[in-house]
Amino acid sequence: MEEIRDNLVARIAEAEREGWLGEVEGLKVSLAGAEDKLAQIDRQSQKATISLGMPTTRSGDLE
Repeated sequence: MEEIRDNLVARIAEAEREGWLGEVEGLKVSLAGAEDKLAQIDRQSQKATISLGMPTTRSGDLE
């Protein structure tokens, strides 16, 4: 996803140099979507891990 974002940034710069204003607007929309997705991934990866502990057996289970 980061590569896609970086590619979009480069394509926006090219489109601006060439004066392709309609292309610039479309690429900016795509860039906003890619950045939003990266933010979602980042938030998901920052969630705390919950420790469930080690399983134990009850004495009645061994008979």
